Amino acid sequence: MDSKLIKKTKQAAAARAEVSISSAYRMDKGKLTGDKKNREWKTRKDPFTKVWDDLIVPKLEAHPSLLAITILENLQSKYPEEYPDKLLRTLQRRLKKWKAIHGPAKDIIFRQEHHPGKMGISDFTTLKNVQITISGKVFEHILYHFRLTYSGWSLLKIVEGGESCSALLEGLQEALWRIGGSPSEHRTDSLSAAYKNIKKEAAEDLTKKYNEFCSHYKMLPTRNNKGVSHENGSIESPHGHIKRRIAQALIIRGNNNFDTIELYQSWLDTVVISHNRRNAKEFEFERGHLQKLPMYKTTDFSESVIRVNSTSTIVIKKITYSVPSRLCGEVLRAHIHTDRIKLYLGSDKVFEVKRAYVDKKTTKNKVIDYKHIIHALNKKPQAFRYSLIRDDLLPNEKYRSIWDYVDKEMQPRLACKYIVKVLNIAHKYNCEDDLGNHIIMEMNKNKIITIAELEQRYKKESGVFPDIKVHQHSLSDYDKMLEV
Repeated sequence: MDSKLIKKTKQAAAARAEVSISSAYRMDKGKLTGDKKNREWKTRKDPFTKVWDDLIVPKLEAHPSLLAITILENLQSKYPEEYPDKLLRTLQRRLKKWKAIHGPAKDIIFRQEHHPGKMGISDFTTLKNVQITISGKVFEHILYHFRLTYSGWSLLKIVEGGESCSALLEGLQEALWRIGGSPSEHRTDSLSAAYKNIKKEAAEDLTKKYNEFCSHYKMLPTRNNKGVSHENGSIESPHGHIKRRIAQALIIRGNNNFDTIELYQSWLDTVVISHNRRNAKEFEFERGHLQKLPMYKTTDFSESVIRVNSTSTIVIKKITYSVPSRLCGEVLRAHIHTDRIKLYLGSDKVFEVKRAYVDKKTTKNKVIDYKHIIHALNKKPQAFRYSLIRDDLLPNEKYRSIWDYVDKEMQPRLACKYIVKVLNIAHKYNCEDDLGNHIIMEMNKNKIITIAELEQRYKKESGVFPDIKVHQHSLSDYDKMLEV
């Protein structure tokens, strides 16, 4: 056969096999492409040969958690100038290979099959690298996160005071009533922070309360092992997903500031709703497998019995709150929620106040409303100057500026009388904000407006009523309607 024809035939065969012509010739001679011997020798001398078997391996066998940097620094101290820092990467590779061949067994993750209506998981998390402000002030808080493991339905709730049993129960109960049912099992982590710095009896009481809560909703309470976060993997990973969604939504929003905590929670709800919408089909299917809710909710707060003292204040969780003076001497039952405190006299709710927490930066531990005691202070204005709650009686910075000004410009007795009368007018005519602005404006003109002028100004404004004219229809108009 012509050699040119043979050459063309091999080229055509190589093209059809999608290999090069040179590879086709090697195959024709019985030499397969890629048929190479495995290299079993090292291309460079091992710098750790003389210390590996006698020094490094015994330490690794005794302590497999040793790091390469620790071993290298130990070698450098024993053999100066012989083991430079540039050998760290080489040692890390040697240790990695040794542990893979001779090291101890490792923990592994067993991925679980999730069933609809089977499990709900609760945990607390923080927004890392994201700073939220409320009215321009940094807002210290964490987030309670509930999730159904099958459908991925989630709820996020703001928590100001850190992890606690009441924060868990309040968030969990809200989640259950939103989804309209309860899973057969509820899992948490060890919740060690919820039981931190409390006595054994108190911890046992909280455990009992949590178990009773789960019993009310027919849920089996379970916990993963302390310190083993991957056992709660069905929520740890979603933590990251939903927090990234929040961070992205804040970028789109343009700023991290909210006027109130309520507006921040409302915004969070819209982010979570958008997240839940992606799992809507799975959730609708799972909802049919949830247990029916009981006829009523159960307690999701802690209780305390307190007496209102003669200063018209109470102390709850190291915070002093003022209450209406009509409650002085009464014994009340406090329902302490994560964000509010409700006071009951018998079965009647007599007062509610937003809950506060000890501010470690400012050591502020009082929540005082001048409206509760201004009528008594108006009778004894000189008590204002040396009152233990003097600074807390002033509602905001405007009134603190007013006090500082009159305290410098007036005689001490007159200054006390003036600021107390101003507070009384603010309460009497419900004009706190406008009154403060008006006095500040006059102060900027180096003028102190008198109490009589203030009374006249706001008394008139409060007594002005619109003149409403009523037109009486004629009786003939009604006769015409009857004719129709």
